[in-house]
Amino acid sequence: MIYLVSEEKSGKNEYGDPITIPGQKRKIFATKKSITRNEFYQAAVTDFRPELSFIIWQHEYKGEPNIKFEEKTYNIIRTYETDEKELELVCQGLSNG
Repeated sequence: MIYLVSEEKSGKNEYGDPITIPGQKRKIFATKKSITRNEFYQAAVTDFRPELSFIIWQHEYKGEPNIKFEEKTYNIIRTYETDEKELELVCQGLSNG
């Protein structure tokens, strides 16, 4: 299970102070995959550091920028359609997540 996390939004509290509103989370089933050595080294050239990959159903993904897995937040750095029904999410860890 992973949580797809929508973008944070800026807003104001009841006193008019600027605040950040956390993104909404949706729980979905996912299959965890390892990052291949080739993909890891190719990504390093562009300063990406892929750590995890997940396979999900395409219809469940709504363009969320992040996921939460095992209490850690990851940024989705690439999506890839593996077939007409499945989507692979390639993720890297966020330093503050």
